[in-house]
Amino acid sequence: MSQEEAKCRCDLPEIREQMPGKDEMSKLADLFSVMGDNTRVQIISALRLSELCVSDLALLLSLSDSAISHQLRILRQSNLVKARRDGKYIYYSLSDNHVIEIYDVGKGHVNE
Repeated sequence: MSQEEAKCRCDLPEIREQMPGKDEMSKLADLFSVMGDNTRVQIISALRLSELCVSDLALLLSLSDSAISHQLRILRQSNLVKARRDGKYIYYSLSDNHVIEIYDVGKGHVNE
C-alpha cells in the first residue's frame, strides 16, 4: 500500500463508528424502498396538500379504491401516513413534518 493510500484510509474507523448500525440502516433502506413506488409518491404528494379519503385519492389518481387502500396500508405500516375516522369515512394525512421534509427535499433534488 502506498503512502497516499494509507493516508486516504486513516479515518475509516471513525467513519464506521459514526455510520448507522445494521438495524437502523435496514430501516432506512426500507423507508426508501417504500417511497420508491410511483403510486405511493403520488399519494404522498396529494396528502402533502390535503387530508383525503380513499375515494378522493382514487379519483385524483385515476385508480381503484382497492389499489389506493393497498398502497395506504403499506404507507401506514411504514409510519408515513396516519388515519382519522370521521363518521363512516376515514381520512388520511401524512404522519408528521418529517415526511413532508423528505418529500420536499427529494422533489427539490430532482428539480435541480
